Amino acid sequence: MKKRYPSDVTKEQFAKISPILEGAKKKTRPRKTSLHRIFCAVLYVLKSGCQWRALPHDFPDWHLVYYYWRQWCEEPDGGEPSLLEQALKKSGYRGPHKPWAQLHPELFDSRLTDG
Repeated sequence: MKKRYPSDVTKEQFAKISPILEGAKKKTRPRKTSLHRIFCAVLYVLKSGCQWRALPHDFPDWHLVYYYWRQWCEEPDGGEPSLLEQALKKSGYRGPHKPWAQLHPELFDSRLTDG
């Protein structure tokens, strides 16, 4: 049994947004990992601000979660919001759409620090 986190969405909530997220990639083979667990892992990173590599081990592998996050963040042509932004809006999420480090890149840019 997987541990539940405050950032998790229920299966019922996820059922409303899964069609949005499934549109990111063509189905070439059966998915081995639950898209629901991947989405919950993305929410965990967004809400907690943790690094991708610091995801708790009861989530899917961080490489896979990061792969899906990158797919979902791609902005489509025509100025539409990304699939992730659409899904977060539909789920009622009220937090950042990017991890903390991407919201504050100036803290990690060595060109901007004295040294």
